[in-house]
Amino acid sequence: MKKNMKKLIAPVMGLTLIVPGIASANTEAVPTVNTPAAELRSTLDHLLSEHYVLAVTAMTKSYDGAKDAEAANKALDQNAVDMTPAIASVYGEEGAKEFERIFRGHNDYTADLVEAAKDEDPGARAAAEDEVEQFVTEFSAFLDTATEGNLPAEAAEDAIRLHEEQVLSVFDNYVEGDYEEANMEFREGYKHMYAISKALSTAVVTQMPEKFENTKTDTSAVELRSALNSLAAEHFALAATGMQKGFDQGADYDFVSWAEDANTADFKAAIASIYGDEGAAQFEKVWQTDHINAQAEIVAATLEDDEEAVQSAKAKLDTFANDFGDFLGTATAGKLPAEDATAAVKEHEKLVKQTFDQYTEGDYEASYASFREGYAYMFGIGQVLSNAIVTQMPDKFTETAMPAEMPKTGLGGSEDNNMIAAIWAVMGSVLVVMTALLIRRKAIQK
Repeated sequence: MKKNMKKLIAPVMGLTLIVPGIASANTEAVPTVNTPAAELRSTLDHLLSEHYVLAVTAMTKSYDGAKDAEAANKALDQNAVDMTPAIASVYGEEGAKEFERIFRGHNDYTADLVEAAKDEDPGARAAAEDEVEQFVTEFSAFLDTATEGNLPAEAAEDAIRLHEEQVLSVFDNYVEGDYEEANMEFREGYKHMYAISKALSTAVVTQMPEKFENTKTDTSAVELRSALNSLAAEHFALAATGMQKGFDQGADYDFVSWAEDANTADFKAAIASIYGDEGAAQFEKVWQTDHINAQAEIVAATLEDDEEAVQSAKAKLDTFANDFGDFLGTATAGKLPAEDATAAVKEHEKLVKQTFDQYTEGDYEASYASFREGYAYMFGIGQVLSNAIVTQMPDKFTETAMPAEMPKTGLGGSEDNNMIAAIWAVMGSVLVVMTALLIRRKAIQK
């Protein structure tokens, strides 16, 4: 079983959009997260959301003149390169080449925006914004043509322009020192990438139904998988970033920690929508104590060069992996076996720690490689967890049974077609979030 689990949760970086043999058209009568259309959407979830995370990171690091800025920009560029095989699998080599020319090239505009901010040059800023707008227009036209109008240029422009505005808003607020607004905007911009991946994957599947075995991107089971993808990957990104900020004693550390706690609150709401308030309370207790808090303890101990305290904090993460594995095994009634869940969580924690250790050692290229590996890994976790839940509760995810009382997502579209609500809204208690933030801040400042 462990061997099979490892295959399921392997990083999806470099996969093509088409994964043949996963399901036939008839299997959607039985709810499943494992269909060709679901794989397409998940792959785009991964690559597009990672682009956003790395774009924001590269811009802020470059503005600060951080030692890892070059490595961050290389990771951003590699993300664009990794999209090319995925596009080629649908639109051929010629289409992929044109995609790469447009999309990879637009990363250069972010560098222009950074330089304009450093130089406080409004003329350079205006020129860079013009370049961004040209990208929005050109890339939208490409998507319209490639999808044969299933993603119209006007709709694509609106979505891509909003994405660019959100990236710029995060950066501007960061430059101005408004870290609260920057992190609030970061979370909104991050969620928007999943709306884009849904729209694009739906357009492709509508255009080429037979290539995707007539499966759909927007079933309630696929919505669950995408929602868990988002929550899990955002957790990894914020955990890794937060540990870096703590180590660097960054002025925005408290606000990155707030974002991580808001992610926890969203995760709790998602668990409550599936397993009720009691299950959500159990989740929060396990998730916060020996997990989120232990990360802050690792940072504090590293700053104090206290190896014994580092090992003690890492032992807490092992305890968390065992406890959370048991929680998932019990919650899913064994559909995700506790042993397999524990192994997956331990691998996730290993990648978080590896990313942090390489960063503190100054091996920034290795740290970003580990970051990308760890980020991709979370989409495997989203897959196996959503699969376990759908297998456990097929009636809740059968399209003909869409119960009205099920919560709705905040991603837009028909409410009747979105099953896992409250996942995007910050529904957790503000008191809980702020208490957790104060605990971590005290750990860092000891």
